[in-house]
Amino acid sequence: MAQIKVPFYGHVKQYEGIKADIDKAISDVLYSGNYVQGPALKKFEEELAAYTGADYAVGVGNGTDALWLAMMALNIGPGDEVITNANTFFATVEAIWTAGATAVLVDADKDTRTIDIEAIKAAITDKTKAIAPVHLYGQTANMPEIRKIADENNLFIIEDNAQAFGAAGDNFKIGQYGDVVCTSFIIQKNLGCYGDGGALWTNRKEVNDTVRKLRNHGSDARDHHSYGFNSRLDDLQAAVLSIKLKHIDAWNDNRIALAKVYDEGLKDVDFITLPYARPGYRHIYHLYEIETKDPAERDKLLKYLNDNGIDAKTHYSIAVHKQEGFPWGKPVRISGSLENAEKNASSCISLPIFPELSVDDAKYVIEVLKGYKK
Repeated sequence: MAQIKVPFYGHVKQYEGIKADIDKAISDVLYSGNYVQGPALKKFEEELAAYTGADYAVGVGNGTDALWLAMMALNIGPGDEVITNANTFFATVEAIWTAGATAVLVDADKDTRTIDIEAIKAAITDKTKAIAPVHLYGQTANMPEIRKIADENNLFIIEDNAQAFGAAGDNFKIGQYGDVVCTSFIIQKNLGCYGDGGALWTNRKEVNDTVRKLRNHGSDARDHHSYGFNSRLDDLQAAVLSIKLKHIDAWNDNRIALAKVYDEGLKDVDFITLPYARPGYRHIYHLYEIETKDPAERDKLLKYLNDNGIDAKTHYSIAVHKQEGFPWGKPVRISGSLENAEKNASSCISLPIFPELSVDDAKYVIEVLKGYKK
């Protein structure tokens, strides 16, 4: 790869912009002596609940843990089926398996690439216990319709929001139609800490209470334990997230503005398809994901971008059911055609987009893309 002119991530630039606040927050925790389940975590959980409009928020070790702990709190396990996207990061399906349930993979919507509504309906059996829609690339799934399906079939909804923190639908918030929302705070996310971390939020008290025990060795009082695990968001990361939460809406606004620059500059490029934002939805562009109309061109175009100093990447170039060794002896069912998910995987390219990316850098990406010769 050539010398990078346009990086994919802006983590260091973001830190430099809020360095004084971050350094003080970390120092305050270090001098407090409270590093695990201390006041910084409690403060962030309260702030997270307020931001999302939920009654409860619980910090855990990572986004994958948030998913399977939520499923365990809803008594989802062996013999149950959970419907989810085939085009998602591996962790979504991994979490279903960790809870002991069967992952049911369905197709993506042809426009948004979020989970397909009709495919959900077709996948439901008497074993279905929940739907786990993934808010992909920064855009929420069609939650009002998913809620209707869930109500008609007495199903739970566990929203995988690792890629869409701060996004919204058309007059609805993430979590408004779900039973639990789970998210990741790894540094790549729109709201990311300096390590790993995750959380869930919910209006269900029993989920809150159960996850709080499960994350801490089954304990809700000193020396008292039941069945549990070790999955806690530490106070240093919680303190960082408290600072960053104050900026998340402005940072997402920057992403949206950059996406508009890409949209305008690339609208006439005939060999790619641009991301589709559903009308009325707040798509916050965790990823600006284009697709080559000819999947055979994807790797060539990606190499061309890299060779020109653009650190473009793929998310996710191998669908779950195409991974080596699938299904690894794990309970899984494929429901219907996965044509759209497979097309997404085989043709996707993520262009650099982060709040600190300059418009000039975005225009350079546009210029380079326009110069590609098939």
